[in-house]
Amino acid sequence: MKNRCSWANPANQIYVEYHDKEWGRPVFDDLRLFEMLCLEGAQAGLSWETILNKREHYRKVFDGFDPYKMAKYKTSKIEKLLLDPGIVRNRLKVNAFIENAKIFVEIDKAGLSFSDYLWSFVDGKPIANNFKTSKQLPAQTELSNVMSKTLKKRGFRFVGPTICYAFMQAVGMVNDHTKECYLYGKRIK
Repeated sequence: MKNRCSWANPANQIYVEYHDKEWGRPVFDDLRLFEMLCLEGAQAGLSWETILNKREHYRKVFDGFDPYKMAKYKTSKIEKLLLDPGIVRNRLKVNAFIENAKIFVEIDKAGLSFSDYLWSFVDGKPIANNFKTSKQLPAQTELSNVMSKTLKKRGFRFVGPTICYAFMQAVGMVNDHTKECYLYGKRIK
């Protein structure tokens, strides 16, 4: 049996697969980064396991997290989403998805790569941390504070410093696999 970061609930296969195949692996695809930013915002106040269990349904009802489609959602679509038990039915979070999609579109239309924009916070390459156990992982860092302030200034919502740090971990900007984990110290792609 493989030793994993202690937060990876071995009783939930979706969680184990997420840990083993996604978390901490660098993501450079604009749309995948947008999806993860949305999902990390949806997770605020909840467990990541809850969001992972709902992720496929989120993808379905939010048009595969296509920001161009999401930016055009009308009030009727938003109201329908808020009745859907397959997602977190929080009006602020759903509205944040839509507003964040509009900002993504603005960035894209300005000729900027969303990936390049986000990865610039870590100079384009992952930061490998050196924590012994998951208990040592910070909830936020100076860098996630900078990212949060910058994203908020652009108009993004649900991008506080803790959400930004979780996002950075999820998309491999920060590699926080701990020394207790079989992925620690490995160059993961």
